[in-house]
Amino acid sequence: MQRKVFWMTFAVVGLIADVALPFWWALLATIPIGMASWWIAYRSEWF
Repeated sequence: MQRKVFWMTFAVVGLIADVALPFWWALLATIPIGMASWWIAYRSEWF
């Protein structure tokens, strides 16, 4: 379940960043998006 939540949040927020930000900003935003998705899925204890 946690892996599914991680990839879903990573994909959704990543797609939003791709649409909302220029290419290089979206590429640089991938690292914080990954960290936030990891925290939501594994550390927040929501799932």
